[in-house]
Amino acid sequence: MGATARTSSAWLSSGTRRDDDVWRNWAGNVTARPARTVAPRTAEELSAAVLQAASDGLTVKAVGSGHSFTAAAATDGLLIRPEGLAGVRSVDRAAGTVTVGAGMTLRRLNQELSARGLSLTNMGDIMEQTVSGAVSTGTHGTGRDSGAIAAQIAGLELVTADGSVLTCSARENPEVFAAARVGLGALGVLTAITFRVEPEFLLTAREEPMSFGEVTSGFDALVAENEHFEFYWFPHTDRCVTKRNNRGAGPADPPGRAAAWVQDELLSNGLFGAVCALGRAVPGTVPGIARLSARALSARTYTDIPYKVFTSPRRVRFLEMEYALPREAAMAALRELRTMIERRRLRVSFPVEVRTAPADDIPLSTASGRDTAYIAVHMYRGTPHQAYFTAVEQIMTAHGGRPHWGKIHGRDAAYLAGVYPRFAEFTAVRDRLDPDRVFGNPYLRRVLGR
Repeated sequence: MGATARTSSAWLSSGTRRDDDVWRNWAGNVTARPARTVAPRTAEELSAAVLQAASDGLTVKAVGSGHSFTAAAATDGLLIRPEGLAGVRSVDRAAGTVTVGAGMTLRRLNQELSARGLSLTNMGDIMEQTVSGAVSTGTHGTGRDSGAIAAQIAGLELVTADGSVLTCSARENPEVFAAARVGLGALGVLTAITFRVEPEFLLTAREEPMSFGEVTSGFDALVAENEHFEFYWFPHTDRCVTKRNNRGAGPADPPGRAAAWVQDELLSNGLFGAVCALGRAVPGTVPGIARLSARALSARTYTDIPYKVFTSPRRVRFLEMEYALPREAAMAALRELRTMIERRRLRVSFPVEVRTAPADDIPLSTASGRDTAYIAVHMYRGTPHQAYFTAVEQIMTAHGGRPHWGKIHGRDAAYLAGVYPRFAEFTAVRDRLDPDRVFGNPYLRRVLGR
């Protein structure tokens, strides 16, 4: 969930704090100055570092690639860097599993799986996170039947506060396994993750503009009829862009190189970034630009291997809030959000993203125990966001929403215990594994309690 500004050649840096020893997340809204930084290569090295930090009275936090918008990984104690814990450990084709180091990025994971003719069943739309950061904060894509990345875990390895290296699965340390799949970094440091995988398949993506009314009135049918459905609504307009991803026999028919560059780099990053910068400088231009952009939307269809369909580059930096709602409440909440933007005359240049996930059995998963729809709002980095995000949060919490653990929100343990039926189960595992809060920080104190 983060990256430091300095890379040490040794696996354990000196305890001297220097001006350049600053951890910053991708969006730049969270910084921290750790007392020490380590980049362990093995679980044993990590265990020794955790024990030494605890002996020295330091807290311990692991970071990844910085794509969390919260301070979940921030520490003034010992910072664990991920790059030494990467690589493919094993592939078990008979069991349909692959075990990788927790510091591996999703990009590399997807590439390694594809090289072996394998794939995850579902994934989010960004590949820059480490696998440990992605699962720890509940990263997800969209799916009718297939859930978040954490729901695809078959096993994990965890270094706990007393230096133990726990191997966890549904059969071995099952209570820890249940909780640690979305562990927030509160239970220990992940060192390896075993994913369930399947033979690589093809997805056909159909992208199509639709009106706000068409999408919201037909949302249930669109979700039911497609393996993976999502849409983006452009504030200040009546237009949405929908995306349906479904498996097919092929053949592969990916976008041409030139067409992909125009769509993914020129329009979605270069031009969009310039438009956002203009909107930040001159907010009055936002509604007009949004209407022009919405009229320019066009349909396209292509077929490719999964990670090339699910994911796309995101170079325009932003801040994000996302809430997970009971699926049946999502469209009502979205309509309220639209009315709020219009009534308060807010200027919102980023589209609002809507995705889904089936219920899962992970205590702190945002889809725990209920079929879920996600509503995500964004603001271009440097644009005032507080009024917008606060108003959105009021709408989402009125519908029993659960905030994404890695995205901006203002909820605390008292609220979260009310929307997660298995909240106490998680905190009991935390009390057992980390009674002295070696892995604690202010963010965890707010969302989990002591």
